[in-house]
Amino acid sequence: MNRSLNNNLTRAVLGAVLTLITCASSASAQAAPEAAKTNVNSVQTFYLANVNEPKETDEIIVALRDVLDPSDKIFLAQSQNAIVVSAPPEQLLVAQKLLKDLDRPRKTYRLVYNITETEEDKRVGSQNFAIAVVSGSRTTFKNGSKIPVATGSYSSGASGTQTQFTYLDIGLNIDASLDESVNGIRLRTKVERSSVTEDKSISGVNEPIVRQMVLEGTSILTPHKQVMLGSLDIPGSTRHLELGVTLELVP
Repeated sequence: MNRSLNNNLTRAVLGAVLTLITCASSASAQAAPEAAKTNVNSVQTFYLANVNEPKETDEIIVALRDVLDPSDKIFLAQSQNAIVVSAPPEQLLVAQKLLKDLDRPRKTYRLVYNITETEEDKRVGSQNFAIAVVSGSRTTFKNGSKIPVATGSYSSGASGTQTQFTYLDIGLNIDASLDESVNGIRLRTKVERSSVTEDKSISGVNEPIVRQMVLEGTSILTPHKQVMLGSLDIPGSTRHLELGVTLELVP
C-alpha cells in the first residue's frame, strides 16, 4: 500500500513539473514576438515651425543625437525644413518631446534708439529710431547718404584721365540682435553715426573729412525701461551726445 501511495505521489509531482515547464515555454514563446515588436524601428517626420536658420537646425540635430540611442537614425530634409527620425516608438516619443521644447515660437520686440544732443545741460536736439527684432535673429538699419570719395585715377588714351571713386555710407547705421536669457533680454548692438564736416584738398583732389561715432557692446534689457548705451563729447564744440535704447514687446 505504501508503494502504491509513493507511486501516485511521484506521478502527481511529475505532472505538476511538466505543467509548469509547458506554461513557461508558452509564455516565453508569446513574449518573444512582443519583445521583437518593441525593437522594430518606426520612421517619423517632424516639421520645424519656428526654426529657419541652418545653425539653429544643426544645434537641434546635435541635441537629438545626444539624447537618443546611438543606433537611432536622424536625417535632415533641408528643403522641407524637417527632421526624419528612425527609432523604436518609445524613442520617437522622446524625440517628439525634445523637438516641442526646442522648436518654440519666437517673440518680436521693438527697439527704440534715442540720440539726445545737449549743450550746457540743455537739450538742443533729439532723434528716435525704431526697429523690430525677432528673438534669436539680427536686424540692420541704415539711414543716410552715400558720399563719393576719389580713390585714384588712370589715363585711358583718347578719353583722357579717368578718376575712380568709392562710396562711403554717411548717416546712421544700427546693427542689433536679441537673445532671451535667464537674466533678461540680451542685446548685442553696434551703432555708427557719421557726418561730413568739411572738404580738404589732398594732391589737388578735394576729399571729405568724416566725423564718426561708433558704439558696440552687449546690454541686458528690461521692457519699457531705457538703458543708456553710451555718451560722448562732440569734438570742437561744447555739445554732448547721449545714446539710449528702450525695449518693447510687440503684441
